[in-house]
Amino acid sequence: MTKAYVNIKNGVYRKTPVKNVILPLVHNLRTGAKGTPWITVENSGLFPDKPEIIRINVKGVTAFSFASEADFLAQDFASAISAAPAAPAAVGKETDDEVMARIADRFEILHDMARAACEGTIRAQIVTGPPGIGKSFGVEAELERASLFDRVSGKRIRSEVIKGAATPIGLYQILYKFAGKDDVIVFDDCDMLFYDDLSLNLLKSALDTSKRRKICWNSESNALRAAGIPDTFDFKGSIIFITNLKFENIKSKKLQDHLVALESRCHYLDLTLDTPREKLLRIKQIAATGELFSEYDFDKSQEDEVIQFLFDNSARLREISLRTALKIADLYKSFPLKWKKMATVTVMKGAQ
Repeated sequence: MTKAYVNIKNGVYRKTPVKNVILPLVHNLRTGAKGTPWITVENSGLFPDKPEIIRINVKGVTAFSFASEADFLAQDFASAISAAPAAPAAVGKETDDEVMARIADRFEILHDMARAACEGTIRAQIVTGPPGIGKSFGVEAELERASLFDRVSGKRIRSEVIKGAATPIGLYQILYKFAGKDDVIVFDDCDMLFYDDLSLNLLKSALDTSKRRKICWNSESNALRAAGIPDTFDFKGSIIFITNLKFENIKSKKLQDHLVALESRCHYLDLTLDTPREKLLRIKQIAATGELFSEYDFDKSQEDEVIQFLFDNSARLREISLRTALKIADLYKSFPLKWKKMATVTVMKGAQ
């Protein structure tokens, strides 16, 4: 899979100018809802404390040009990094608006990366964040969009979401089924794959950075023979891992080694939803778009009541998540006169 590069002649990343820097391209020019164009690139150390994948605002197609890998390697990157103006130092705690803007930026990058995987320009990525905040929804929305034409025309669907456990031989069969260019496999909450040596070796082969990714099954298998699956094949697809694990917090030395091997082969996107406040603001953010309660026929005041209930009782909630918000909305719709009492009993810890 050939990587593309762009020379950013005049761009801006979070109010910081980016001029005459060549970076690996993740996704070509796109325009946001407010009409602001951007390109998605690999950070490559330009902003050391920022995500591996970043979006740089540009003023249209004249603000950047395509470059070669030789140009990227030949640039005086150390000078480019040192010349990049430092972002303004943060003063005090982030405001709610700043937190929501940061989170929205990460989720937009999640969509960009998933779209790039569907187009075959990104071969592997890991998305990490707490449960119930929309990780899977963002990825699956892009898979659905990419496969729309295939579904309408009756062609083979080029993607699949795998949830739960998978044996090594089951993993081999999945990799074979979706081995083609532009095929995408999503492993959603399949963390046991990381603990199994054989599964991990298969994944390392599938995610290898060499031009040819050859996968082998080196033992006799009646299941593979019956299914007509060869004991070796080339894998050209893309893989997305969706996990609740935060890799840097893992204490097990063996698992750490496994995760490092995967992380070195993948783009790693942390959605930075680590605190109750960040999770609550994410819920508020989704509610503000009209998507969260779209099936409930609530008016604005009713939606606000549910959100305020979450904020007021956050310390006692069993889980701060979009799922919890929907549980409370279910109670509100079914029991409009006593939904708070029922929510106190069913979604809170220590309820009497």
